[in-house]
Amino acid sequence: KLLVLLLLVPGPGGTSEITFELPDNAKQCFYEDIAQGTKCTLEFQVITGGHYDVDCRLEDPDGKVLYKEMKKQYDSFTFTASKNGTYKFCFSNEFSTFTHKTVYFDFQVGEDPPLFPSENRVSALTQMESACVSIHEALKSVIDYQTHFRLREAQGRSRAEDLNTRVAYWSVGEALILLVVSIGQVFLLKSFFSDKRTTTTRVGS
Repeated sequence: KLLVLLLLVPGPGGTSEITFELPDNAKQCFYEDIAQGTKCTLEFQVITGGHYDVDCRLEDPDGKVLYKEMKKQYDSFTFTASKNGTYKFCFSNEFSTFTHKTVYFDFQVGEDPPLFPSENRVSALTQMESACVSIHEALKSVIDYQTHFRLREAQGRSRAEDLNTRVAYWSVGEALILLVVSIGQVFLLKSFFSDKRTTTTRVGS
């Protein structure tokens, strides 16, 4: 079994996005230091491999299981940290004996800091500042959509390549079967039209 431990340390309101290979019969764990009261979201999706499924498990600093799913293709889980400490989440492909997977996950910790902090402000946002905030939010949505469609495209390409390989093998198999049947028919027809020797026995009187 392969165990890979990675420590993720994003800044405040940070997001960790990773795409990694998960070999067969393997498990990979990631660790995140989170402050109490911080809202977090874990999203993951299997891009390639097998039935596009993986086991996922999330634990708090005391080892209490917050989230556990078996053989999921994709999912999203949001929680609020109940205590300070290092949270652990693992992806497991231990149920697979020969198929490796490619897994993408996005772990969001806290909220993004505002573009214009409200500290020491005595007036509301100006029209231009409000427009900047709207553009910023729209760009975040665009980035999320782009990530989503890139994952869908990668998954679709993987399925297409797998289907293409199967069709190629099937075509080769059909060609071999057709060749064997054709040769067999030739020999069968040849045996029908070949001269057969006959034996004649004369009986004298």
